[in-house]
Amino acid sequence: MSEIGIGECLARLRADLDWSQQQVADRYNEVEGRSVMTGKEIGRYERESRTPTPRTRGHLAEVFGIDSLVLDRAAAVTKRRRKEAQTSSVALLGSDAGDSAAAAVAVLPPSRHVLAADAAASAQFARFIAARNTDEHAVEQLDAEVASLARHFVSRPLSELYAGIHSLRNETFDLLRGRQRPRQTTDLYVTAGRLCGLSAHVCLDMGDYESAMTHARTAWACADAAGHNGLRGWVRGVESLITFWNGDPRRAAELAQSGQQYAAPGSIGVRLASLEARALAVAGDQRGAAAALATAARARDAMCEPDEMPGVFSFPDAKQLAYAGTTHLAIGGARNVQQAIEAAQAAVGLYRSTTDDDRSVGDLHAAHLDLARCHMVAGEIDATEAMIGFVLSTPPGQLSASIRSRLSDLAEELSAAQYRGAPQVAHLSDRIRSTTQRVALPAADHRSR
Repeated sequence: MSEIGIGECLARLRADLDWSQQQVADRYNEVEGRSVMTGKEIGRYERESRTPTPRTRGHLAEVFGIDSLVLDRAAAVTKRRRKEAQTSSVALLGSDAGDSAAAAVAVLPPSRHVLAADAAASAQFARFIAARNTDEHAVEQLDAEVASLARHFVSRPLSELYAGIHSLRNETFDLLRGRQRPRQTTDLYVTAGRLCGLSAHVCLDMGDYESAMTHARTAWACADAAGHNGLRGWVRGVESLITFWNGDPRRAAELAQSGQQYAAPGSIGVRLASLEARALAVAGDQRGAAAALATAARARDAMCEPDEMPGVFSFPDAKQLAYAGTTHLAIGGARNVQQAIEAAQAAVGLYRSTTDDDRSVGDLHAAHLDLARCHMVAGEIDATEAMIGFVLSTPPGQLSASIRSRLSDLAEELSAAQYRGAPQVAHLSDRIRSTTQRVALPAADHRSR
């Protein structure tokens, strides 16, 4: 195998590391502890216009992670060639031997030392691959913790959950800033998206719609990065919820419609169609609302796989009935009011028969307020008071922004002319106002739907 000079040796070592001449100089200065080397000087060594001294070669060997003997031998080859060139300079005058020699050097196979350095670079990359900040077991544990938070979200005060959501979300962000296998990266994006979705629900329940939408946008970015249609659809549902309670039911319906393009297993199709139906009904589109209700029913019948996550990520029969009740009530008319009563009563019955962790406090409140409005329309004030009383028995700090909004609307309706002068109605209105005014800013321990 042909030997190479110091210039080619240094150039090959630098190319193996994909460094610039200045990077080599910077590393050299770190090794020597002084700022004496420059990129231009490295270039002179590679062009062999200058030969590094033994001391300099020792530092360069440390920079490249090789034995200094490699550079000493290369320097010796360069010196020998210079001597040979000087003795034969007369014979070479007027010829193209210089070009031929350069061509010969260019096609020389790599030396044993260069191959060793190349192998060392491969070993370094193998260590890079092996060094990870997470593994499949850690990702599975994250999924389990998210599932627990999601299930408890519908039934427990946010004061018990907020810190866990916040901490786990930031931990997942930190993991994504590190390195893991591509499949684990995808799983972490899904986990981060779900945790951002939970954060959006926290803000939604507190009435902070701007912050809620910021979290939702980040959740969408995570879902998109993971290519997860189920999460894409669910996030569109969260955006629809936020927009609805922020006073734009028409846009809320559009977002719910947009989410339905992402076909996925589980109940996401039922959720989105139900959100669309309620929003269209409030927006005054009775025909569209009825069609969306029918779509939700068909989506329920077509479900063949369970939801990936429980709690707030699922859409059980009871929740669908609660939404249907609200939708029928918004459409109006005697027939729809009766359907609203039947749906709300069925939702209450299903929720009361389920386990505590799966019982949605927010949906129970909403169903009772729908029933209260139905009884109020029928002039049944005692029944109205009983339904509202169930909601008012909850500590004010545990009432979501949406439930407080519904209570305020009922108080406004009770101030209508036909109810004026009735002591029972006045007392009920005072109770509602006292409850809603007591929470000037929503507390971090309530539910929304």
